[in-house]
Amino acid sequence: MRRTFISAIVLALCVFGAPAFANKKPPATPVNLNTATSEQLQQVPGIGPSTADKILQFRKSYGAFKSVDDLRAIRGIGPKRLEKMRKYLVVSKTPAGKSPAPVKKTAASSSAPAAQKPPPPAAQPAPETDEPEEPQKP
Repeated sequence: MRRTFISAIVLALCVFGAPAFANKKPPATPVNLNTATSEQLQQVPGIGPSTADKILQFRKSYGAFKSVDDLRAIRGIGPKRLEKMRKYLVVSKTPAGKSPAPVKKTAASSSAPAAQKPPPPAAQPAPETDEPEEPQKP
């Protein structure tokens, strides 16, 4: 009886556990480490939710990646793992003045008028006269 029970558990793990360990389909185009979201990073073989979060935290703390090799600084990414992921990753600069992740506007922020500084006072023109101006003496 015990042997049958263990066999049933092993069979269940093979049937239901196999999809969890199956290789995921790699992304069609390489993922940019400097602009990717967590979901985009998780499409790369070897990157799960935890590693994706570590990559995003590293990018937030240290700025843009200069090379795919910068991933070696992240705990859990060794040389073998990096080589498996390398062909699915790229590093390109983010456009100047833009943050890596786009920020969505909320309804409250788009409906409220933007606070603006008042314009500087206009220079008053000198009154027009027929007499030429005399230089002032100190």
